[in-house]
Amino acid sequence: MSLALDAADERAALAAPMFAESDRDTILGLLDQAYVSYHPDGGLLFSRGDRADRFFVVLAGRVNLFALSETGDQSIIEVVDKGESFAEAAIFANARFPLNAELAPGTRLLEVPAQPFLKRLSEQRGLAAQLLASLARWERRLSGEIADLKGRSPVQRLGLFLLALAEPEGDNQAELDLPLTKSELASRIGITPESLSRAMARLRPLGVTTKGRRIEIGDRTALRTFCGAD
Repeated sequence: MSLALDAADERAALAAPMFAESDRDTILGLLDQAYVSYHPDGGLLFSRGDRADRFFVVLAGRVNLFALSETGDQSIIEVVDKGESFAEAAIFANARFPLNAELAPGTRLLEVPAQPFLKRLSEQRGLAAQLLASLARWERRLSGEIADLKGRSPVQRLGLFLLALAEPEGDNQAELDLPLTKSELASRIGITPESLSRAMARLRPLGVTTKGRRIEIGDRTALRTFCGAD
């Protein structure tokens, strides 16, 4: 069977870090058993310990990868956005999913069954090493970003997260809709919900205002400087 993706979905799939250094025809050949799933209501995609029988590329929406504490509290480990893949490392290890995955409402996924993907990969000499090298570079970059964030204050981590959500082009002002609840955002940057409110308050003198999930950044340059991003 051949994979039928529209142009936008194909661009999102091919943008996944693991595929960054491979040509279009090669990747689409690997994905010929993949399928698109739509999740209008969101919800749990898989739980920690489930068999890793597929991996995913986000075509639209968002996926929160989270761990549960002994008391049942969620800790968001990673937020996966459009054009990013997840759970691929588990299929290479023939393992089980190490985290839980929760979908935002309206998320669309490209689901790639592990068995046919790995079979086609084994038939192309050198391609597995190429994909794994691309994935390893992406993981190293993520690890570096995480280490960098841990060296900053909670207020700076919040500021950087908001800057990353803002459109890269445009003037010095920006508006954005927060894609996470405030509780999820607090977990994402490693602070408590109470600390998040205080961190938001500390950003107000820098021109950051909030109204529900709507965030306005009055001076991106000042915020970048405060966060040490320049």
